Amino acid sequence: MSLLMRAEAALKSNFEASTGLGAPPRLQAAMHHAVFSGGARIRPQLCLAVATACGDDAPELTNAAAVALELMHCASLVHDDMPAFDNADFRRGVPTVHKAFSEPLALLAGDGLIVMAYQVLINAGRHHPKRAMALMDNLSQGVGLPNGIVAGQAWECETAADLAHYQRSKTGALFVSATCAGAIASGQSPKPWAALGAFLGEAYQVADDIRDVLGDIAMLGKPVGQDKLNERPSSAQAMGLEGAIQHFDSLIEQAGHAIPDCACRAMLMQLVLLESQRLVPKSMCDDYRNRVASVKSPKTKTPRLRAPRQQQIIQ
Repeated sequence: MSLLMRAEAALKSNFEASTGLGAPPRLQAAMHHAVFSGGARIRPQLCLAVATACGDDAPELTNAAAVALELMHCASLVHDDMPAFDNADFRRGVPTVHKAFSEPLALLAGDGLIVMAYQVLINAGRHHPKRAMALMDNLSQGVGLPNGIVAGQAWECETAADLAHYQRSKTGALFVSATCAGAIASGQSPKPWAALGAFLGEAYQVADDIRDVLGDIAMLGKPVGQDKLNERPSSAQAMGLEGAIQHFDSLIEQAGHAIPDCACRAMLMQLVLLESQRLVPKSMCDDYRNRVASVKSPKTKTPRLRAPRQQQIIQ
């Protein structure tokens, strides 16, 4: 079973078990919409990949850790899309939760997914209580204060924010939790795996900044130009697009070097490389550079631009 198939199967079974019988139907539907409207599942895949590298001696607990990470990520997207923040109409090519189900239900759906994430860990951790406690602490660090995704979102509400700190919190923290969770679920030390999550997390946010400028709604499945519109810190604005692209490539290279020596190193390296191409396709960068070159050399024959391949980028 592939990492993605395993993640999807675990999400489905744990979601159904956690919602149970008798829940408000529209709230349940809103939560389902938030989780199962598409998604790359990169965070749970990282968790599962690291667990495999560490022996994965408690697969049920590993699955729960992967599911909890994705539920928390989906909850953050629900809240991020609401009018108080991005006021987005679409996510992953479909209406956002508050557009499809109303703002009150979107708020409750996000809250419900956060609680469900911990519920999944508790239910799966009965045979490994120490690991379950460590996983809950690891998840809390990736979400809460001082440097989790909640803090990252809150930096958008401040008058000034350090770009690197903002990106490490808003996106990087949950990636660190993902790689560390795979080790913790397998009874191994998470420390050797933290750097991989940190580099990938920062690369993911830089890629999002790049796509916000170069992408389009059809490609991204969500509105573009939101960083400038909402005056958010952005690598593309701080470094320029070419600088941001080079920074992204450097972070991906560092992520590869950060993978510890293990039997599954090749698999993890392949996951990193595939994710880098999914996040910032080479065709997108080539198209941008061709446009820049044509502007700088107006007297020369304008090169024929190669159309970027149609590829949906999903956060």
